[in-house]
Amino acid sequence: MKKLKNISIILLSLFLVVSCNFLDQDPQGILNEDQVKNPNQIEGLVTAAYSALGNDHYDKPFSLWPYGNVRSDDAYKGGNAENDILNFHYYEISENIKTDFGEADGLWFFLFEAISRTNSALGVLNSSEADNLSNRNVRIGEMHFLRGHFYFLMKMVFGHIPFVDETIPLDDYDKISNDLPNDEQWTRICNDFKKAYDLLPETQSQVGRANKYAAAAYLAKSYLFKAYRQDEKNNVIEINKEDLENVLIYSQAVMNSPYELEPDFANNFLPGGYQNGVESIFAIQFSKDDGTMYGRLNWSDVLSLPMGLGCCDFHKPSQNLVNAYKTKAGLPDFDDFDSENYNSELDVVDPRLYHTVALPGVPYKYNEELIYEESWNRNPTTYGVYASLKENVDPSCDCFVNIDPFYGNSKNRIELRYSDIVLIRAEALIELRREQEALPLINSIRERAKKSTLFIPYAKNLSIDTYQNGINCTWNYEFAQKALQWERRLELAMEGSRFFDLVRWGTADKVLNNFFKSESKRRSYLGNGKFDKNKDEYIPIPQQQINFTEGIYKQNPGWN
Repeated sequence: MKKLKNISIILLSLFLVVSCNFLDQDPQGILNEDQVKNPNQIEGLVTAAYSALGNDHYDKPFSLWPYGNVRSDDAYKGGNAENDILNFHYYEISENIKTDFGEADGLWFFLFEAISRTNSALGVLNSSEADNLSNRNVRIGEMHFLRGHFYFLMKMVFGHIPFVDETIPLDDYDKISNDLPNDEQWTRICNDFKKAYDLLPETQSQVGRANKYAAAAYLAKSYLFKAYRQDEKNNVIEINKEDLENVLIYSQAVMNSPYELEPDFANNFLPGGYQNGVESIFAIQFSKDDGTMYGRLNWSDVLSLPMGLGCCDFHKPSQNLVNAYKTKAGLPDFDDFDSENYNSELDVVDPRLYHTVALPGVPYKYNEELIYEESWNRNPTTYGVYASLKENVDPSCDCFVNIDPFYGNSKNRIELRYSDIVLIRAEALIELRREQEALPLINSIRERAKKSTLFIPYAKNLSIDTYQNGINCTWNYEFAQKALQWERRLELAMEGSRFFDLVRWGTADKVLNNFFKSESKRRSYLGNGKFDKNKDEYIPIPQQQINFTEGIYKQNPGWN
């Protein structure tokens, strides 16, 4: 936290405005504290806060792929071997995790640096005159949105976090504990998004700025997590109906908005004119050729490119995930999906498999002149032969950038997708025992998946159908809950949410220990995996941060 205090002082009094393509501003000079009261320089503080969205690193990624995907049953770490970013291997198997891992400390620091930027901007905005800044309230709303976003990411990973806002003097930053009850922590996050919702307009003239519907989407998502009340040992002890009702309120606001499902699932993961489409409620805007050394590229995900195209073959879909896309009479094969490995000659699948996973012998990212080969895998014996597609691009795209030894791209990363909100609403309805209202929502996602074939004419083994109560299923509470949880996995796979969903549902220990047992027959190193309930739901608070605050921060349950 002492490091953070120094960074915060720099950001308040001597910060460099970073060029961002979505704000259409030229780089500015270094400013002093008096100058930031000028309307133009207040905008600079806001720009600096927005720029923090992409100010991460491949081993401290804001996409959270090591924590949301690799810690789940969706993905293997990948890379050269188990000791390639060894600490991510330990997260993958939920064993040997230590409190002094540098990657976790760096992620904590990066996120708090981003939060401090929003606080710096809010401090100046709150003391400014409305007459001097015509869009003052909008900018205040944007900063509350961004702060809520960064706290949301932090909460997902670390569980018990401190909340520092613009009213707290810099000298007191390291005096704020992380001992708020879990529900109060979620309340703080919801309050930021509610403030944003109240202040933000429905549309913004500049691409990349948060609007009212983005705040509503995050409110729905935050209230859903808040609804699953956890005790001091991370046990889910209640699903709160009042919180679920708030999910319905704010998800309905999104449903009434201009946002909707893309006609083809693929559109969400393509560069160029497909970006900022009708399903993209809020996205991080990347760029190239913007006057910086490399551009604002997807540093979170540069490691996931197959070796045949660059480096470094991390973040690899698991066999279990690939098998989950198999269908039986058009529906997920709930009971027998993992008994045999996927075989394209024998199995029929959900079309989303071809949009999510690079499969040997199949065009890579829809380029029929570029066939994905098994030889592109760095260590197939350990990590298999699949690669992640959503975050990557066709190498022939001018958005593909050599940043030796890596290759990045400038395709946006969607943080809030309309389909996610549809499924969030469906989940709330199911847990309110209104599962019949959830059925058409889940079916709308499956209907879109069925139509998502334009970019994959080579996929000849597709079979998907909707749920039809009394015909191909009995749509009661138990079945609807299973179908919803399955649908979230298929729709959002490799997007960083799977592990956090399992923790929210209180099923992480059961699902992951079963996964370690079954998947270790394919990937032997997973035989060392073991998920400890009441501990592994969150990674430990970095010991370096506890030391900086002289013990003000309390360690997470099970890690003392």
